[in-house]
Amino acid sequence: MLFIRRTQSQKTSIKFFNADVWAPMVVGILALVIWDIFVRITYLPPYILPGPLLVFKTLITDWNELLPSLFITLQITIVAFLAAVISGLLIAILFTQSKWIERSLFPYAVILQTTPIVAIAPLIILWLKNNTFAALVVCAWIVAFFPIVSNTTLGLNSVDRNLLNLFQLYKASRWQTLLYLRLPSAMPYFLGGLKISGGLALIGAVVAEFVAGTGGAKSGIAYRILISSYNLQIPRMFAALFLTTGLGVLIFVSLSALSDFILGKWHESAVKQEN
Repeated sequence: MLFIRRTQSQKTSIKFFNADVWAPMVVGILALVIWDIFVRITYLPPYILPGPLLVFKTLITDWNELLPSLFITLQITIVAFLAAVISGLLIAILFTQSKWIERSLFPYAVILQTTPIVAIAPLIILWLKNNTFAALVVCAWIVAFFPIVSNTTLGLNSVDRNLLNLFQLYKASRWQTLLYLRLPSAMPYFLGGLKISGGLALIGAVVAEFVAGTGGAKSGIAYRILISSYNLQIPRMFAALFLTTGLGVLIFVSLSALSDFILGKWHESAVKQEN
């Protein structure tokens, strides 16, 4: 019993001192220290490059204005991300049901991805001028849509041919093959697309807010960044940038945790292996 308790405590300490957690934290702290030293040595004014302490103070003082704007951007990101997940998954399934459909429509998905969102965002906002929120969601959806379609289609088409022949041998229907073979095989690809799409949805939402330039109580975090830069409130702009970056990291970490939770017990990419 004593040996088991010591082993459990050792495992807990190993998890606590995990290099995946502490290595980025050490690098981040060193970057902040170097940033602060550089600002102090060069005597740069705050409207050119504020120090990290000033940015942190500004983040605290302007918290009541920046946080509601961040929540609005988060709402746009979540809605666009969910729309991209649902539509991307359904279209990828449609592609695998017919090669002719995939060959006919997949190039248009590529065109949608390669079209600069900055160029078409004004048109979308103009077309949906009565609903700015919907226009911003559409812009973010366009950016987040392609990784889901591309990764999921690749996963659905990467089925083990031996297993596929076995399903055909037992006369499984097309939907049985999809449900019990193709979808489980495509799960790692789909979850990988989620991690890419989550960050892209946030980028699309911020870019759309920049283009829209909507102000007032329902303005997103991008509007706060824009107004702060216009008024040379650079510490406030950096504070808003840190909030946006933190939100992006939180989205990626959450989706990575979801991927590990789903794949952790059966897929080689997530199963913990002991040497």
